[in-house]
Amino acid sequence: MTSIAVIGGGSWATAIIKILSENNVSIRWWLRDRGAVDHIRKHHYNPDYLRDVRLSPRKVKTFSKITDALNGAEYVILAIPAAFVQEPLQGLTAQHFAGKRVVSAIKGMIPEKNCLVTDWVEERFEVPLSQISVIAGPCHAEEVALEKQSYLTIASTDEACASHFAQLLNCRFVTANPLVDLYGVEYAAVMKNIVALACGISHGLGYGDNFQAVLVSNAMQEIRRFVNAVDPRERDLSASAYLGDLLVTAYSQFSRNRTFGNMIGRGYSVQSAQMEMKMIAEGYYAVNSIFEMNKKYGVEMPITQATYRILYERQPPATEIGLLKMKLR
Repeated sequence: MTSIAVIGGGSWATAIIKILSENNVSIRWWLRDRGAVDHIRKHHYNPDYLRDVRLSPRKVKTFSKITDALNGAEYVILAIPAAFVQEPLQGLTAQHFAGKRVVSAIKGMIPEKNCLVTDWVEERFEVPLSQISVIAGPCHAEEVALEKQSYLTIASTDEACASHFAQLLNCRFVTANPLVDLYGVEYAAVMKNIVALACGISHGLGYGDNFQAVLVSNAMQEIRRFVNAVDPRERDLSASAYLGDLLVTAYSQFSRNRTFGNMIGRGYSVQSAQMEMKMIAEGYYAVNSIFEMNKKYGVEMPITQATYRILYERQPPATEIGLLKMKLR
């Protein structure tokens, strides 16, 4: 039986545990909140997220000490928002990750470093890149809880690593496939959150479906330009790990980034939108990281730039989207 440590207590961590529990695995789940740990042990559901998901006490063990969760695990799944992933792991060393495979379920970047989570893990904990993978694809936690048919992509630089973990996720309502494009998938996952912000902002301003279709089409071109500049290689960006993830994040009612952007378009400040949502919109941090990275690459990125100016330079959303619409084709 494969032993898997899951780090994080949010909706996506809960959904991943539900998926894994369909198969013959042992799950060691770390949550920051000791009260949540005790509640799950007693009642077998997460009191804060996806409360309808019933958790198997035989397969799922909860821990409030992160080293206890890591003990004996073959895989470590990181499912904490990128902006906050460093703090709970700061007391760990490379020894804690020795011999383990690490899976990032985080679609964001480390804000202070403007780097991918996988690059940070490789450098900080000396995990070989061939033993690191990412979970990607158009898959909202809320639909996993409802057992809606979903598709995931496991990307790695090593095909065997991606394939093995994909097998652990395949179940009645999830199909997981391996892909050897770690950086392309990870950067596309980061950028689709920025696009969802822009879609939400435009919707909040009153723009309709016609405009959003053109916005998303142009966004796909923007993602292609940036990803190919950062990691040039042959890749099919029409695959579900890229285009599918972009579409579901840009259009779905469950998209945190679209919801956050919609609030900004309707006149909320960044701070008030964050307080009301009570959930993390990864795109808010990602747009700053990608904007800073692009100073090196000089890629044409009008959607990213407009979103950055709205969120970080406090430019009026109506003005910026009005300027952006002149650049779309």
